[in-house]
Amino acid sequence: MDGKWKFSFDDQNEGLVSEWYNNFPAAQEIVVPFTYETELSGINDPSHHKIVWYERSFEVSGTDNQVLYFEGVDFESQVWLNGHLLGSHKGGYERFSFDLEPYLKSGENIITVRVEDSLSSEQPRGKQRWLKDNFACWYVQSTGIWKSVWLEKAPVQRVDYLKLTPNLDLDLLEVEVELKDASVLPDTPNYFLEAEATFEGELVSYHKGLFGHNSAGFILDTRVKGDAVGGTKVWGVQNPNLYDLNVRLYDEQGNLLDEVVSYFGMRKIAIENGQVTLNNHSLYQRLILDQGYWAESGITPPSVDALEKDIDRILEMGYNGLRKHQKLEDERFLYLCDAKGVLVWSEMAATYVFTDVALAQYTNEWLQIVKQYYNHPSIITWVPFNESWGIKGINSLERPQKFTEGIYYLTKAIDPNRPIITNDGWEHTISDILTLHDYEETGEAFSKRYSDHRDYATDGNSNKEKIVNNGKQFNRDWFAFASNSSYKGQPIIISEFGGIAFTAEGEKQWGYGSQVKNEAEFISRFDKIHAAIQDIPYISGYCYTQLTDVEQEINGLLTPNRDAKIDLREIKRINERRK
Repeated sequence: MDGKWKFSFDDQNEGLVSEWYNNFPAAQEIVVPFTYETELSGINDPSHHKIVWYERSFEVSGTDNQVLYFEGVDFESQVWLNGHLLGSHKGGYERFSFDLEPYLKSGENIITVRVEDSLSSEQPRGKQRWLKDNFACWYVQSTGIWKSVWLEKAPVQRVDYLKLTPNLDLDLLEVEVELKDASVLPDTPNYFLEAEATFEGELVSYHKGLFGHNSAGFILDTRVKGDAVGGTKVWGVQNPNLYDLNVRLYDEQGNLLDEVVSYFGMRKIAIENGQVTLNNHSLYQRLILDQGYWAESGITPPSVDALEKDIDRILEMGYNGLRKHQKLEDERFLYLCDAKGVLVWSEMAATYVFTDVALAQYTNEWLQIVKQYYNHPSIITWVPFNESWGIKGINSLERPQKFTEGIYYLTKAIDPNRPIITNDGWEHTISDILTLHDYEETGEAFSKRYSDHRDYATDGNSNKEKIVNNGKQFNRDWFAFASNSSYKGQPIIISEFGGIAFTAEGEKQWGYGSQVKNEAEFISRFDKIHAAIQDIPYISGYCYTQLTDVEQEINGLLTPNRDAKIDLREIKRINERRK
């Protein structure tokens, strides 16, 4: 359903009263899924319009049920089919869908969508500005449909969700299945599930059983016949092995109702003895901050090829992963990371105030995101909060502290296997990894600040001024932990640093610290700060800021058009000094 739609601003909020879902007004055209603020939408208007409407027709043969999927619409949506309200959805980043039965007609059908998007800091907005103009590192807002829309023929009763949990140590995959109509009561029909796991076309495991409850679970053996190493094909950075999975749903007469085709990776991410481990081996993370912006299309990728180009550039520079910053990316990006063996930190878009409304909106959306993205083996870390955004006062106030702890435990209830960084950067409460953001410019300053910070743990002097016990601040004026929390031996990662920018004219163009004049100056500074971090043995990895320039922020290794600013072979050499 991507492509040209009718489009109209509704600045006077008259569309509902005038029933635009029955009589759409004369309108512009927009190219979905690009928002009206972007060039590729065909409109390119960066000003804020609170309410926008979309409409397009499509044709089907027959009236078999179709499902209309929206991958992402920012922020509140109402959807009509042929003038009948299908439903509504609130949340800008996760997928939602509507069955089109019983309003679907054979022949032409009309979909109408109303979207309301505010500049409120109470809604999760990530790096979208809430003021009239860009400021600091916040950019043009994104309103309306910004991810793909598609139709899918499917029965009303179908497989609605698969939850795939690898148990690498036991060579098993745990499969949980939810049906669309999950009410399996004594007087309802029986359903049966069949599943096949294959690897490179070879049948590995098979299951068939009764779907006897509101959800069904079963186990698949993942050992491949003839594998000399141990049977299971492990997913990792060097060998991102993926299995194929087919799940079929039958009624009690043996009729095939639905079939879902998926895939999974067998990998184990854990924390052991103060180290992050991948597949039971210590993992040193060389990550880059990736905001996923394009000059011509904002937060919407211009194409799948553009997504793949970013990933290939990241690998070309010697990184083994990325932190997707303040954005929930197109799932095709995550598929490419799964297929190419790229590690991903998945981070929630922040609110910027702490109120009951913000708390509720954030929590509902975050839990849906964790569920939607759960099956991707490339995602090795959840990051619900960043730099105390939306949880102001967390250093000393109990309410934001309890909120972050609650999100930590809610996330663990869904996914107990991945590490969670509760407040990336500083002022951590409960967190599986201690992450520090530090934009110090010189390698000498990094070495001095971090070389001896854990001495207190062995010499018994708790009053020594160390970062991990809040004995001293870092990155100018931040403490590592909030007042009610303390260091528990977690792995330590410098998860933002660098941000080096070349000299540029204009007040709004900036990077972190002093700007450099030429490539030689850039590489010298880049090399020294990396060497300082790489040489500290207790640091388990780093995340450099950042992959590309974004609007007024000019501290990328690449331009917005993905041209290299420096010799990327040098970046690779420096990164790969530490394996």
